[in-house]
Amino acid sequence: MPLMFLYSSQDFVTDVHRTRGSSLVPTKFDTTIQGGWRDRMDRGLFRYHLGDLQTRILPGHHGFIAQLNIQRGTERRKPQEILSIQQEFNAKQFNFNKINPEEIIFEMIKDTEGGSERGQLHQPCRMVVLVNISPLEFGHCLFVPDPSHCLPQVLTPFAIQVGIESVLLSADPGFRVGFNSLGAFASVNHLHLHGYYMDHELKIESAPVKPLLPEKGFYHLLDFPVGFLFYTESEQVEKVAGAVCVVTNFFVECNIAHNLFLTRGCLPMSEKDPCSRKGVRIAVWPRISCFGAKEESAFNVALCELAGHLPFKNKKDYELTTERVVIEIIQKYLLPDEEFHALEKQILSRLMAL
Repeated sequence: MPLMFLYSSQDFVTDVHRTRGSSLVPTKFDTTIQGGWRDRMDRGLFRYHLGDLQTRILPGHHGFIAQLNIQRGTERRKPQEILSIQQEFNAKQFNFNKINPEEIIFEMIKDTEGGSERGQLHQPCRMVVLVNISPLEFGHCLFVPDPSHCLPQVLTPFAIQVGIESVLLSADPGFRVGFNSLGAFASVNHLHLHGYYMDHELKIESAPVKPLLPEKGFYHLLDFPVGFLFYTESEQVEKVAGAVCVVTNFFVECNIAHNLFLTRGCLPMSEKDPCSRKGVRIAVWPRISCFGAKEESAFNVALCELAGHLPFKNKKDYELTTERVVIEIIQKYLLPDEEFHALEKQILSRLMAL
């Protein structure tokens, strides 16, 4: 039987700061994921051994974090053929019911016995956490809502809520969670989110925003790449997760590919304590769909690349790519301004109706 990780809102960490030299006391969540991940690496369950990755910060305003990870580009499982953002689950293709059970680190279950949390989480209420055997960074794992439900790669309120709560369960500001929709470089059509640690600050943690519906935690990201941003602290997780799902459901209805990136971040529109990371920023990027498209030689534009973390596939591009080139590559996958602003109006209308 897999290890059970029982948690409640009392386990959320609300005093995270991004300050140099401060000692980090890992939580039970951190030690369980990291210990389980190291154990599977030592036992040879991964497709390759991931050591310390070569890392450099590209000169320029955006502070892109470049990392050289050649083996992920060559050794990872071939992505499935995706033809639609609304593609149905296919049990004949690879899915997370077919993995080696040893890859499972634990199952997350929220303790909602009594109290105000009763009924918060939607079915299924079991989140399976397993190692990604083709890791892009330390601790790279997958969060899979009850795999036996065979859900396609379309976000649910439960998946979003547990993704946010996972960030809140970590004391490490470098722990991130993300999602790629079909058509946005998701490689498996079975609902899952990515989680990993990266010990570098990203600009998105403090990027400037314009308020759209701040009472619902909804903002417009002003810095490149332009997208939408939700923000929540521990008390509003369920409400904000529901609002995020309204947006992603709308994208699915409209066949718009999208990426999400969840990270500790600053309270939007506040200049108090810029090192504070009490809440979670959820960046949402609608983007141009990629179905059977030729992959970029340097890096693919998915959840971490849009957030400023660039895993490079080859040494030449890693060493020579400039900020200008990165912007040119990412720009090809972003929606035209006119289309983005039309979407913004439609999303605002939906969220105001909640």
